Amino acid sequence: MPLFAVLIHFDPSAEHDAAELAEHDRHSDDLIRAGALVAAYALTPPDTARSLRADGETDGPYTESKELIAGIGILEADDRDAALTLARQNPAMRHGSGVEVREIAEVYLRGAAAVTAG
Repeated sequence: MPLFAVLIHFDPSAEHDAAELAEHDRHSDDLIRAGALVAAYALTPPDTARSLRADGETDGPYTESKELIAGIGILEADDRDAALTLARQNPAMRHGSGVEVREIAEVYLRGAAAVTAG
């Protein structure tokens, strides 16, 4: 079954309260119960990032952007449409941000051979 990365965006200038974070946790729990969530990674705030380029290292995120990546989820879905249906349920869609969905072409797991996803 194909795998899809869901990149969860957020606006760092917006307020994000405990109720919003709890909504994200409930959404993740729903995806786990449905058997769709393979993995999820919440990222530390952008101000903790270090960006590396050929000409040096800088503080903060790699790109200048109004929206930054807050986390990454890996979904297993029958096809792109099914993945999009699941991704539309992400609370980021209701809190002024959004998500990006991309099919995973290859998978590397330490200790296992690289495989083509899907």
